[in-house]
Amino acid sequence: MSSTEIRIETASIRQLQQLYNIEIQCFKNEAFSKKQISNLLTNYNSISLIAQLNNEIVGFIIGIIYFERDSAVGHILTIDVLPEHRKKGIGLRLMQTIEEIFKSKGAKASVLEVREDNVEALRLYQKCGYRKIGRLEGYYGNAHGAYLRKMLT
Repeated sequence: MSSTEIRIETASIRQLQQLYNIEIQCFKNEAFSKKQISNLLTNYNSISLIAQLNNEIVGFIIGIIYFERDSAVGHILTIDVLPEHRKKGIGLRLMQTIEEIFKSKGAKASVLEVREDNVEALRLYQKCGYRKIGRLEGYYGNAHGAYLRKMLT
């Protein structure tokens, strides 16, 4: 499958139910609530993108830009790709696209949190150039998280 078949577009609140369904499939009991996703989709500072394959939403990413010590930082809050569509370059395209938007809005770095035992996600983030800069004890309830950062310059 070529990545040219994957279309990345801005997400809309009209897609809330579809995005929530994907979030549940990807994260089960650790998923964002429908209200949280709704709040992110309508937040002026958030960047929400969908990945479409044959006009079907197969994944999405949501990030936000904030200031840390007078410098803009992009924070990836969630990235979801339906299990049956993983390992097709969709997550990579979503990451690359949001990082370009972060850069265009002046962000010098991108950060995210991930479960320490989420090997697939860690592999994707390392491939994108993220490095672990901290451990988040009990961040996911019974599991620890890793705090990752990538410079965007």
